Amino acid sequence: MTSLASVFGQNLSGSFVRTSFLKWQCRVRQIAMRDNEGRPDDAICPMVFLPGETVTFGRIITILNKSPGYSVTPEFEHMIAKTNDPAQQRDQAIKFLAATYYQKAAEFSDILSAVFQPGSPGALRLREAEKITLVFEAYTQRFELNCKARVLTPKNPLHRATMAHNRLFNPMLAADSVVLGFEPDWRSSTSQSGVT
Repeated sequence: MTSLASVFGQNLSGSFVRTSFLKWQCRVRQIAMRDNEGRPDDAICPMVFLPGETVTFGRIITILNKSPGYSVTPEFEHMIAKTNDPAQQRDQAIKFLAATYYQKAAEFSDILSAVFQPGSPGALRLREAEKITLVFEAYTQRFELNCKARVLTPKNPLHRATMAHNRLFNPMLAADSVVLGFEPDWRSSTSQSGVT
């Protein structure tokens, strides 16, 4: 039986790697919003490795969503509905996300998500893999997260949050895009500081 904690990405084990990763992700995402106009960098776009592979499968842009109890998805959807101008939507999103959105790491789900084109063969390979490794390396930090990828259905609150977040930056996003959730196994994941 799956616990509600795991469904919503709330691993309550108190893992040091988990806590460190969520705090770091909040910090680097706030930097991206404040200093980089929201453009994702290596701290947000991990290298993906399939089991037994030493060559990267590629990079994906991940989304760090708030847990359902702290969700601001209605606010994202309101920003989208308020104007048809993509530049205004993007500006509002950056201001909103650069302010206090990333201030409290404890409000975030530890299930990362990513959007793929409808019918994406890459999404299918990730979903079918027994385990994948996401490697985040930036700002002298390195995290290797061993994850299971699964499709998030439209009924899942993290699916809705991911789609709303992405539409703020890409209004042409297909409604039937594939949203994958990446659930880390924190016991087998690692972190390293001082990486150059």
